[in-house]
Amino acid sequence: MTIHLVVLQNFIHEEEDTGLETTRARYPTLFCLLSVQNVLKRHGDLKEELSRDSDKCIYERLDREFDAAQAAQTEEIHLEGEQWNDGLLATIRELVHMEAEKKAMAGDTGLPDHHFHRRTTYRVGNKVICCLEGARFGIQYATYFAGDFCEYYHCVLESKSFLEKMTVNEHTVPFFLPIREAETDLLSSNSMKFIDYVGDLVQSYVDRREQVRLIKELYGNQIGESYHSLSFHIIEFELNDFDCKVIVSLRYADLVSTLPTRIRVLAWPIHPSKKKVMGTRAMDIKENERPIAQSAPIRLTYAEDAFGTMSLPEAYAEMVLSLPQAIRENFNHLRLATSSFDSS
Repeated sequence: MTIHLVVLQNFIHEEEDTGLETTRARYPTLFCLLSVQNVLKRHGDLKEELSRDSDKCIYERLDREFDAAQAAQTEEIHLEGEQWNDGLLATIRELVHMEAEKKAMAGDTGLPDHHFHRRTTYRVGNKVICCLEGARFGIQYATYFAGDFCEYYHCVLESKSFLEKMTVNEHTVPFFLPIREAETDLLSSNSMKFIDYVGDLVQSYVDRREQVRLIKELYGNQIGESYHSLSFHIIEFELNDFDCKVIVSLRYADLVSTLPTRIRVLAWPIHPSKKKVMGTRAMDIKENERPIAQSAPIRLTYAEDAFGTMSLPEAYAEMVLSLPQAIRENFNHLRLATSSFDSS
């Protein structure tokens, strides 16, 4: 298809006096391929848009359902430490099924529905657990960054009976976070651990995402090309506003980590003649100075240590603060070694 498209593009440029209808009649296959490609692209765009709209609708509906459940509560119980345990979770499940059975019985007999005389919600840290309609209960996770609230995520669990295993009915966790894998691995064997893990998953994701947002907001004029995965567990960016090119590469061991575990900060010297073209600032390096005969990058270990122990904005500031001295120490050493080698 690519070859056909190139041929068509060249033909149209060369035959400027040929009308579109004439070209369509002469090359029907090419226009058919173009049409198919356009349809596939529009289908992909539409599918992505519908997916976003669907996720938004689910979020808005669950958000309203949780708001209604909390507004109708008669008591809120705050749990700390060992108060949040498997026994309490089993009690919540039992209450959910008892309420569903009472409501079904009231509906069968035509009696008024008074079974919601007592509504209890449970707050565990940043989690709020509510009993919902239809033998379901949900967990609303509040996420924060630097002490400020960011957004809510929801996870609704259900089971056909108290004795059967629970499943995830629906959720608003981003699709690239492995909630379904966690459901398979944890929910049937350790429901409390699953609930806590999902909370750690979304909070860590928000933390990494907001760190990247903040570092771009504060230092965007110094950062060149950058890349991050959807879940922000792979982050890379480069700096060109100095007398060397610096590339920072961060990898997180898992999706509940907020500090990277695999860190590489590499620096390459910039040829003096390229500094004018790049518009970077110089550090007292003469224009006629020899380029450094060094193709391999230099690891900035002090910066790697900073990224391994600090948040991204803090580590970035630490790296930049000590970068001029690191450049002088490493690159001047290389220049001296190169000069000695050439003179011998």
